[in-house]
Amino acid sequence: MTFGILSEDNRVMILKLEQGKTMAVLTPKIAAKSGLRATRCYSETNFRRQLQDCGIHLHKAEALFYFTEAEKEKLLETDLASNLRRLTEQDHELFAQFESSSLEQDLDDAFVELDHWAVFGSLEQNRLVSAASMYPWMGKANLADIGVLTLAPFRGQGHGRSVVRSIAQYACQQGAQPQFRCRLDQQESIALAQAAGLTLFGTWEVISPDSNEWELE
Repeated sequence: MTFGILSEDNRVMILKLEQGKTMAVLTPKIAAKSGLRATRCYSETNFRRQLQDCGIHLHKAEALFYFTEAEKEKLLETDLASNLRRLTEQDHELFAQFESSSLEQDLDDAFVELDHWAVFGSLEQNRLVSAASMYPWMGKANLADIGVLTLAPFRGQGHGRSVVRSIAQYACQQGAQPQFRCRLDQQESIALAQAAGLTLFGTWEVISPDSNEWELE
């Protein structure tokens, strides 16, 4: 267990690796409130119980995916298809039409924005049908989180896979580490990550806003 300087939204985090190891990081104030000690070893069950006993709740776990070094090499050697390209501010109207054709819930879940660090799109007959964007995750310039959204009529045709691989290729070329996150119940997103060549690294949980009401003494 590690105590450290974390943002207010990430005062407690639990990372469970695919290999089975579980790690946690929390602020000293959270540790004092929950009675957890950095010098002690805790089972995952006891650790979670102590958090719950003092009213600390966690978001549902998200899956974390990354490219292996071998997959990165393949990615960097891949030529982009002619219907894929990087989007810029000059594509504002094209992107606005894309957003207007998407469901509000899909837009919220995907978090794909034209003003993010990098944005790539897949076009069909000059229409944007799928888009992926990247932004630094938790303030780390070398770790880029991927969001992706494909219009419902064009799903299952490989557009999502293509834009994820194209934007990931760009990130690798810029020295950044592509990261793909999704909830464990988002089976389509998990299937997309695997189809794009990403490998499951583990699951990640962070403190829920439901815990923000309690105050430290």
